[in-house]
Amino acid sequence: MCGNNMSSPVPIIIPATKKATAAVIFLHGLGDTGHGWAEGLSTIKIPHVKYICPHAPTAPVTMNFNMTMSSWFDIFGLTVDSHEDEGGIKKAADSVKEMINLEVRNGIPSNRIILGGFSQGGALSLYTALTTHQRLGGVIGLSCWLPLRNAFPQAAADSPNKDIHVLQCHGEIDPLVPLSFGDLTAEKLKTLINPENVIFKSYPGMAHGSCLKEMSDVQEFIEKVLPPIN
Repeated sequence: MCGNNMSSPVPIIIPATKKATAAVIFLHGLGDTGHGWAEGLSTIKIPHVKYICPHAPTAPVTMNFNMTMSSWFDIFGLTVDSHEDEGGIKKAADSVKEMINLEVRNGIPSNRIILGGFSQGGALSLYTALTTHQRLGGVIGLSCWLPLRNAFPQAAADSPNKDIHVLQCHGEIDPLVPLSFGDLTAEKLKTLINPENVIFKSYPGMAHGSCLKEMSDVQEFIEKVLPPIN
């Protein structure tokens, strides 16, 4: 079961067309569901890769006047100095780690799993990848930021993911999560993991969403990090 409570529905699965030897777990943004990204990911299917699009649980979100919506953790604001829901972020990360464990039990090694997400989901993906003891294949962060960034040391030499491959993508006219957040996140990541493995791409004319070029870049990254196994 996905999300950070047991009432979340089962995730959307886009099965591999051949034997699944790798997986992408992709976390949606605030107020969305797994369906929101399943359609886009189905356009970049890779024969040996299965896509898993879980649904966040619903909860009141402080930033949105305490309206109840799907949310991986609470958000108080989207400024550099906004208070962060440390307990909620850590609880959500534990739930994602359980999703990874489930795939490992299903026969896919953790280093053949990419964790990815959009906006709040991308933020959670980055945080989880940097705090898990599972060695992952890679992480994709779209239009997002690194939560609890000041909690991380300047070097993560003992982390199993110190050499993880990261693809970060951001719209240049994003009005919700500014491009500067993406730039700052990429620079922070380069102090935590092998800087040569951090790819940051920005897209002119793209707001807080996606575009065909971004999806093409995501597909290329997945194909590189999760090649077929003979």
